[in-house]
Order: sequence, then C-alpha cells, then structure tokens
Amino acid sequence: MRRGFWFLAGAGAGVYAATRARRAAEIFTVDGAKDRLHGLSLGARLIRDEYVAGAVASETMLRERLGLVPDGTPELEVRKKDSN
Repeated sequence: MRRGFWFLAGAGAGVYAATRARRAAEIFTVDGAKDRLHGLSLGARLIRDEYVAGAVASETMLRERLGLVPDGTPELEVRKKDSN
C-alpha cells in the first residue's frame, strides 16, 4: 500500500511537470506569442470600450443635471419666479 501511494504520487508529479513544461515551451513559439499578443490587444480593447462607455454615461448624467442640450450648448430658457 505504501509503495503504491508513492508510485501514484510520483506519477502524478511527473504528469504535472510534463504539462507545465509543455505550456512553458508553447509560450516561446511563434503561435504562442501571437496568442499572447492577441489576448493583450483584446484586453486593451475591452478596457478602452468600458472607459468610453463610462465616459459617455457620465457626460450624459452631467448634461441632464446641468440642463444642457445634447450638442453641448446651454439651453436659453428664462425661468420666471413666482412673485405672488
């Protein structure tokens, strides 16, 4: 029982090490580098899109709060106060 346990533990460690070595070697291939760069550009694009969406939402909220029209010119409304 004891030898079987150590045999399985060693076999498991060998499989783990072989898998990690294969993945590490893939990083240094041309396809692996292309995949990494593609993932990096995709992540940058997603961050940019989220930033733009947040900026648009904030600008819309500020324009509504300040009473500005969508083109950015202030509304020329004269509000009359009740003097009664």
